[in-house]
Amino acid sequence: MRVREICLGLLCLVHSAAWVAAADLPRSTPEEQGVSSVDLRAFLEAADSQVTAMNSVMIVRHGHVIAEGWWAPYRPEARHSLYSLSKSFTSTAIGIAIAEGKVKLDDPVLKYFPEDAPAEPSNNLKAMRVSDLLRMATGQQSEPERKDDLPWTKTFLAHPVPFKPGTHFLYNTSATYMLSAIIQKATGQTLLDYLQPRLFEPLGIENPTWESSPQGISTGGYGLSIRTEDIAKFGQLYLQGGNWQGRQLVPKSWVEAATARQVANGSNPDSDWDQGYGYQFWRCRNGAFRGDGAFGQYCIVLPELDAVIAITSGVRDMQQVLNLVWDKLLPAFRPLRLKPDAEAQQKLQAQLRGLMLPPAKGAAVPRVMPTKKYTFPENDRKLSALKLEGANPAEPVVLSGTIDGTDFRLVCGKGQWVDGRGIWGTLKDQPCAVSGNWVDAETFVARICFYETPFIMTMQLKFAGDEVRYKSDYNVGFRPPDTSELVGKAVAPE
Repeated sequence: MRVREICLGLLCLVHSAAWVAAADLPRSTPEEQGVSSVDLRAFLEAADSQVTAMNSVMIVRHGHVIAEGWWAPYRPEARHSLYSLSKSFTSTAIGIAIAEGKVKLDDPVLKYFPEDAPAEPSNNLKAMRVSDLLRMATGQQSEPERKDDLPWTKTFLAHPVPFKPGTHFLYNTSATYMLSAIIQKATGQTLLDYLQPRLFEPLGIENPTWESSPQGISTGGYGLSIRTEDIAKFGQLYLQGGNWQGRQLVPKSWVEAATARQVANGSNPDSDWDQGYGYQFWRCRNGAFRGDGAFGQYCIVLPELDAVIAITSGVRDMQQVLNLVWDKLLPAFRPLRLKPDAEAQQKLQAQLRGLMLPPAKGAAVPRVMPTKKYTFPENDRKLSALKLEGANPAEPVVLSGTIDGTDFRLVCGKGQWVDGRGIWGTLKDQPCAVSGNWVDAETFVARICFYETPFIMTMQLKFAGDEVRYKSDYNVGFRPPDTSELVGKAVAPE
């Protein structure tokens, strides 16, 4: 009996592995799919030199992955925060729910939340439809707040609606949250659970995670984390009109409507944020459409070229990355198969394997290795203690301390990234990789890359006698950086 159970278990594992492998995108050489390896290398070189923090890129042509790379310490198997790219997945759930008869495009929003409606809803609020949420045309002049102590649905419905819904575009993450809440009301499942058998499992997207509101509703407009290849699969699904391996996961009519221009959002011909908005998808220049998220998360679909480009990054200027795609990558695509170029392909693969974010620079020797523990007065960053270990210059420095009452210990790789675990604020418990070195005899710099997010923290410690001056900054963020110094004092060994 025991042997039979083991055999059945192994059979299930083999079947599961085969099913997941079958869901992966096939690989090919660039030239076989009509793309120049030389031009791809030029795109990568430009991305490496011009973009501050590329995290990953995957390029798909005719359904085949022709180039894929991760800037170490980013890695293929790690999920990555999508931020507002999550919105396109929420839209997909609405399209599926409509096909299943659970939701209607012209349903009034108030229909789903009678218990959260104002006592006397305005006529404009009564007129707000599911379609208005989808195209960011709710009629609101500002985005409703989302606070932990109030239901987000109630806050949304209490917010003024001065414009007639459908007539005024306002990028509105709270509107996407309402779509997620509608899915949960209509199906009895969270957005994440609803999409699991309908989208994630058929695409082979394993272990997706989605943040939730205090009310237990998937956040919808942000919060989804999946791998780079999962982003590419999602784009390929839309490129194929919602069909995946012979199965229609998303109605073709929904794909067409969601990615069409449903509302005007500007008139600047040089901006990819002024080309029109669909149902939680952006229209782009060059006949493309995309989902995107804060700090440079992209799923770019190019129907005219039969191509998909998935990118994760940590940038302040998101237009810069799209400009790079249009200027450097699009010229690489040709209408027909190209002559094989083994040498160019080998150079491309070597370049892809060697991608790496710059680790902390420096090769100085400290005047005196500060092995004491330094404590800090109470501060907003909740840093209470720091200590460096590593008197041997040939060995990595170990950075330890206490933040918000939690002890940490990080090995700082010299000229390389060493895996660790972060405990900084909202990045608490996030996996990270660390590099660090002395930039001069008194100053140690560490870089901490939270490789499931776009965030990279740079920490500077300047030692002078029994005092250390601490400064830190992030490459990107939703708030202005705090560049103030914290001053720590050495304490006597216990």
